Amino acid sequence: MIQNVLKTASLAVLLVASAAVPIAQAQPLPLDTVGALHNEDVEWRSFPAFPKEVKLAVIAGDPTKPAPYVVRVKVPNGIKLMPHTHPENRIYTVMSGVFYIGFGTVFDPDKLVAYGPGSVVILPANTPHFHWARSGEYISQVYGTGPLGLEYIDSHDDPRNASK
Repeated sequence: MIQNVLKTASLAVLLVASAAVPIAQAQPLPLDTVGALHNEDVEWRSFPAFPKEVKLAVIAGDPTKPAPYVVRVKVPNGIKLMPHTHPENRIYTVMSGVFYIGFGTVFDPDKLVAYGPGSVVILPANTPHFHWARSGEYISQVYGTGPLGLEYIDSHDDPRNASK
C-alpha cells in the first residue's frame, strides 16, 4: 500500500512539474544563465508599432531595457512595413521565408532586396528602411541592444496613431 501511495505521489509530482515546463519556456530567456527554447514554444504576440497581422516574440532579454535582446518578427504574406527607423543597431537573421528589405524614406518596391533563410542583414541605428512580405510569410530574428524602438518616417503609417 505504501508503495502505491509513493507511486501515485511521484506521478502527481511529475505531472505538475511537466505542466509547469511550457509556462516557464514561454518566458523570454534570461541572458545571465544557461537556457534554451524550442521553436514550438515561441510565444507570438501583437506589437502596437506593427500592423495587427504582424507578430513579435521576445526570445531573450528584455527589449524595453538598455541591454541586449533577441526578438523574432513574423510577417504574413503581402504585409508591408512602411519606412521607419530604429534608435538601436540591429542584426537581422532570416529564419524562414524571404525577407525583402529596402532602404530610404519612401517605400519603393524597386529598392527591395530579397534575403532567404540563413541570411544576415546588419542595420545601423537610425537607418530608414522598409519591408514587404512580397512572396509569402517570413520570420526574422533580430538582435539588438535596447530599448527597442520604432519610429515611422510618416506618422500616418504608424498603427499606434490609428485610433487618434
